Amino acid sequence: MSVHVESKRMTTALIRQKKLTGDKITMLTSYDFTLARLVDQAGIDMFLVGDSASNVVCGNGTTLPITVDEMIFLTKGVVRAAQHTLVVIDMPFGSYQVSAEDAVRNAIKMLKESGADAVKLEGGEEILPAIQLMIAAGIPVCGHLGLTPQSVNQFGGYGLRAKEQAEAEKLLHDAQLLDQAGCFAIVLEKIPAALAEKVTKAVNCPTIGIGAGNKTDGQVLVLHDMLGLNQGFQPKFLRHFAELGEQVKTAVTSYVTAVHESSFPNENECY
Repeated sequence: MSVHVESKRMTTALIRQKKLTGDKITMLTSYDFTLARLVDQAGIDMFLVGDSASNVVCGNGTTLPITVDEMIFLTKGVVRAAQHTLVVIDMPFGSYQVSAEDAVRNAIKMLKESGADAVKLEGGEEILPAIQLMIAAGIPVCGHLGLTPQSVNQFGGYGLRAKEQAEAEKLLHDAQLLDQAGCFAIVLEKIPAALAEKVTKAVNCPTIGIGAGNKTDGQVLVLHDMLGLNQGFQPKFLRHFAELGEQVKTAVTSYVTAVHESSFPNENECY
């Protein structure tokens, strides 16, 4: 006899439904319990525990060094904070490129050990067998096309993708393949807005844009970027919705001054 536990989180079925109703989908990256709890309370639809943690959390120059176990560790905290929000975990470089069977094993490990609701992986037709096997195994999959940061060494940088007709046609073809395979959503990163709109209209699953204009079904940003915590990064598509970096520096400066002056802790802050 099975026991059904009702989930309080957003589901992939509800994400798909948003495309039909025209409700925009909101997604932000998250890497820790404390910030994820605040973001969850603010009503975001989806967390992406992105391999961008390699840059944001670990200070690496690319996403390539982060491992499966590190992604699982970070995701556990986010899952504990997510009362409402659907949690998607990025499959890091090397975890799905070797073979479709290896990819499924890693995806199962990541979901079982992290508690995430879905996985995300980069690429189109070349990784289609892995995506098909995952979906057949009951693993929800979010695709990712356009600028795929795990291919930075192949691309030679982080520039705009699919500017030329051949690459744009391949991207559209790949999106249709991912949609037909059963992906519940596709991230479109740093591609021309007109192409993103065309892809969005051509697929049944929702598209989530980052640097892809406002005609996609939703948007995703790196949390630390949109909060102004990552002050050295300001691409054209990024908007700062706060300037917490300056506030953090001001607060720490005040703390240092208070300690040096022996005004902290004061009498009311002592036992």
